[in-house]
Amino acid sequence: MDKIVYFAFNGNPMCFTHVLLNVLDMDSKGIAVKLVIEGEAVKLVQVFEESQNPLYLQLKQKNLIDGICKACSAKLGALEYNSSVGIPLKGDMMGHPAMAPYAEQGYTIITL
Repeated sequence: MDKIVYFAFNGNPMCFTHVLLNVLDMDSKGIAVKLVIEGEAVKLVQVFEESQNPLYLQLKQKNLIDGICKACSAKLGALEYNSSVGIPLKGDMMGHPAMAPYAEQGYTIITL
């Protein structure tokens, strides 16, 4: 079975929502799928947490969000909030989540 990891960089809520939809769809079809929140998208964590976005909350409940970029969270003023939501902060590549470990584990990497 395929393994997919989405790296969501886009901070537009509509674009991010489409990533959430695709992750949930793949998960429902038995595809191993993860989401890493990167770039400007790290600012959406607070927006989606506070609005109780049902798609976001489903991913969170199913542990499909593998991590949030630590460096981008710090740079964009979201580090304190993002560190409090129960999703791991990742920063193994100069503060950012590295893609190489996912590739080494057989994941196809999709960036949006």
